[in-house]
Formats: sequence, C-alpha cells, structure tokens
Amino acid sequence: MAKHVGLYFGTFNPVHIGHMIIAQFMLEHSSMDELWFMVTPHNPHKKKSSLLDDRQRLHMVELAIDDHVSMKASDEEFHLPQPSYTITTLAHLREKYPDKTFSLIMGMDNLQSFHKWKNHERIIEQHDIYVYPRPGYDGGLFGDHPKVHIIPAPNMELSSTQIRNALKSGKNVSFMLPQRVWDYLDSNTYYK
Repeated sequence: MAKHVGLYFGTFNPVHIGHMIIAQFMLEHSSMDELWFMVTPHNPHKKKSSLLDDRQRLHMVELAIDDHVSMKASDEEFHLPQPSYTITTLAHLREKYPDKTFSLIMGMDNLQSFHKWKNHERIIEQHDIYVYPRPGYDGGLFGDHPKVHIIPAPNMELSSTQIRNALKSGKNVSFMLPQRVWDYLDSNTYYK
C-alpha cells in the first residue's frame, strides 16, 4: 500500500515550535504516515537578505526533527528550476516516488488565496489538502471542497519574523524554538 506523505512547504527561517506543533498534530490527526518539511529555496530573483542560506535552514529543520521517525527535512526543491512552483515539485515527487501518495499541508490563509496558484485546479484534482486554522480565514472558494480536510490544530500566534526581530535585538527566544535549533542559533551570529 502506498505511503501517505504530507508535504509542509515553507522557508522555515527559522523553524520554530509553532511549525513543529502543527507538523506533529497533522501526523497524529490524519491518515499521513510521514510528514516532509519541504524547505523552500531562496528565490534568486528576489532580494531576500533576511533569508538564511538554504542549507542552514534545512540543517535547522533536521535539528528540530531530531530522531522523529515519521518526519523528514527535504531539499527536493533545491534541485528544481527557480522559482519553484508547487505543481512542478509535485510532478517531480510523483515521478521519483511512485510508491507514495502526496498531500499538501497549508494554513487556512494559504487556502484562501489558493485560486491564485499556478495550475491550482490540477493540484487539487490530483492531491488532497490538509489545512490548519488561521484566525479570520475560512478558506474562501475551497473551504468546502471535498479534497480539503480541515485539521483543528492549535492556533500558533508565532512567526519566524517575530523570532528574527527578537534575535536581532538580543532577546532570548529559547522557548519559541526547538532546543537544538536554539543552541545552534545561540552559538552563531545568524539573524543578529
């Protein structure tokens, strides 16, 4: 039987406990066998000085996952043409892993703007979407779609931007990050 893999896309700049809580909640409250953190590469066409190097962000996700057997940090998008479109990534994954079924994981805010995604009709035709709540969003056109599964994960009012700003001003954010990610950032000058 095909393994069901949930794909959680993001820059994870840095990965924080909010990401980890949502990931674990998705695994525990859905039919997913595995969850892959799809680390989005730096778009070479955009000036994003606040975005840490691709490999460092991937490394932090690996540190956060630690030895969790059902989670994986993926650099698949690092090897695809830029900018990376989800439709292209999904086609690549289906071809590379024919023994797996892939679903998307996203926040309700992303579902609300999903109609703007490239080939969104094809994505939802071929893949299920697992959605976690976001205050003030109902999913728009796709809120009631049969391939959309709302998973009532806890609401995390935590953002990577907040964390980067706090680190920049020398604040201690150790409880907002997985321990090993905090240790890594604390011993480096990233975001400072």
